[in-house]
Amino acid sequence: MSTVRGRRDGLPGAGGGAAGPFGVLRRALRLLEAVDRRPQGATGAELARELTLTEAQVQLIAEELETEGYLVRLEDGWALGGAFTLLGTQHREPMVRARLYHRLEELRDELGAAVYFSRYHDGELSVEAVCAGEDAPAVHEWADFRATAHASAIGKCLLAQLDHGARLDHLSRHPAAPLTARTITGTDRLLHRLDRQPATVPVLDLQEYSMDTVCAAVPVVAGGTVGCLATSLPVDQAYRLREAAELLAVRAAPLMLAMAV
Repeated sequence: MSTVRGRRDGLPGAGGGAAGPFGVLRRALRLLEAVDRRPQGATGAELARELTLTEAQVQLIAEELETEGYLVRLEDGWALGGAFTLLGTQHREPMVRARLYHRLEELRDELGAAVYFSRYHDGELSVEAVCAGEDAPAVHEWADFRATAHASAIGKCLLAQLDHGARLDHLSRHPAAPLTARTITGTDRLLHRLDRQPATVPVLDLQEYSMDTVCAAVPVVAGGTVGCLATSLPVDQAYRLREAAELLAVRAAPLMLAMAV
């Protein structure tokens, strides 16, 4: 970055001396971290306040980072650029997982409920990450999630994103078994419900998997990923599910785009 090399930076300590280019480098790194904490974009004013810089200084650093591909300019701010995908590719998966779990922790605390990230790949459902706590218990997996997609909010949300043939294939390998009195086991009825599920409306599990829990899930669309973000509540807190599901839907897209899953 030419700013780091000391060209036309105009920032305090950016010339010679002990601070020198390393001071500018530190500011650039802090700016990138601040932008990363705002997946929907960060304005110059927000960055200036957080970093204790002037907006002119932030603009100067951001423009240099944009030139190098580390930032992209939005209508009213900045977001991380594509250059990061070229860094540390061999360590990318654990880095993404660590960042994902951190964001799930934040979402768990905001919802006051356990949260889950799941994917459907190679013909199977996989719960990739679960973030729960003492006051936000996770669903007790009394029946294998992979074999009970027909009954869970996670499973139905993932199946709804598949085509008709893929759904039939899954159900042929994992027949819909009755788990509770509320479980839908008829294939035609289940497929009809999946066909009618609006993409923008959270999928609900109202005691279909367990009589002790209610759940909601929303789809995650990122590249070729068939994924979903979900939350669960003890049945005595079922009155909170609708509000939690709505907040989940609001948080899903920016959360997962930031993760580049």
